[in-house]
Amino acid sequence: MKPLDRLVIRRPDDWHVHLRDGAMLEAVLSATARVFARAVVMPNLRPPITTVEAARGYRQRIESLLPENNGFTPLMTAYLTDDLDPGEVERGFFEGVFAAAKLYPANATTNSAAGVSDLVLIAPLLERMEAIKMPLLIHGEVTDPDVDVFDREAVFIERHLIPLRERHPELRIVLEHITTEDAVDYVSDCDELLAATITPHHLHLNRNSMFVGGLKSDFYCLPVVKRECHRRALVKAATSGLPCFFLGTDSAPHPRSGKESACGCAGIFNAMHAIESYAAVFDQEGALDRLEGFASEFGPRFYGLPLNTEKVTLLRQPQIVPHLLNLPEGGIEGLDPGEVPVHFHSGETLAWSLESV
Repeated sequence: MKPLDRLVIRRPDDWHVHLRDGAMLEAVLSATARVFARAVVMPNLRPPITTVEAARGYRQRIESLLPENNGFTPLMTAYLTDDLDPGEVERGFFEGVFAAAKLYPANATTNSAAGVSDLVLIAPLLERMEAIKMPLLIHGEVTDPDVDVFDREAVFIERHLIPLRERHPELRIVLEHITTEDAVDYVSDCDELLAATITPHHLHLNRNSMFVGGLKSDFYCLPVVKRECHRRALVKAATSGLPCFFLGTDSAPHPRSGKESACGCAGIFNAMHAIESYAAVFDQEGALDRLEGFASEFGPRFYGLPLNTEKVTLLRQPQIVPHLLNLPEGGIEGLDPGEVPVHFHSGETLAWSLESV
């Protein structure tokens, strides 16, 4: 059979993205908004987004930077803390400000120091979310120093997620950026109230990738990439056609000084070429016919949102991914040109290109 050279799919959505704020937001927003119709925007700013007013303000800052008639919709999230008022979360949900709430175990990742220290403390809030059918998004890792960093996701599922779902059986949950065969198996075996997002970098990288030719800080993310057997499990899940797995880039830009330092920041900036990166994996697996479901259909259905009607076109047209994010002519005030993020797949050739949108 002749290989497919042109693929038309519904405009996709990104169900997990970090857009940052200020000058970095201005620099990276277009990378997401040029292709994705909607994106679930993470709330781990400084200070974190814990109130309806803060979320409204953040959404307005995002929308103010969008070109006219772009059609991109940011979906805001609440950052859960030990003492967050359930009424505030419920108000934001019913007023259309919060699309979901995000659970960061305290100190699990970037800007998560104010996260939840004990799930027992937020039981009333989770009961409220369960009652109003508000999705809970989870960074699924334990932070216990006695647990190996490569085991933290599997241990979280066993110690915390399984008991959490037993206590709140009607709570809608997305286990975000899964990285292990353990997570794939658990999500696959559960009901329609549990889903998981999968990033492009976890589909391409295994833990050896961070060390080939020297230590590559640009491949450092949290959760960290795992063994090849786990990467293969993720590829199988993403391309399976199972509706419990859908697209979430976890694109996380950092300034160069943050990535190239004695204590480098966790996060991979993949937004600019994310859909082409996913297409490469689906193509390799002979599953291009399943990309639209993963990228454009399963996420909206889980969140109870309409499918996008616009289309995007992917072409089998090789492109070399540039090293750094390009800034607009004249630059961006407050962002040193030497501090712009490095693209995922920097210097590599991707077999697919996105037709101009």
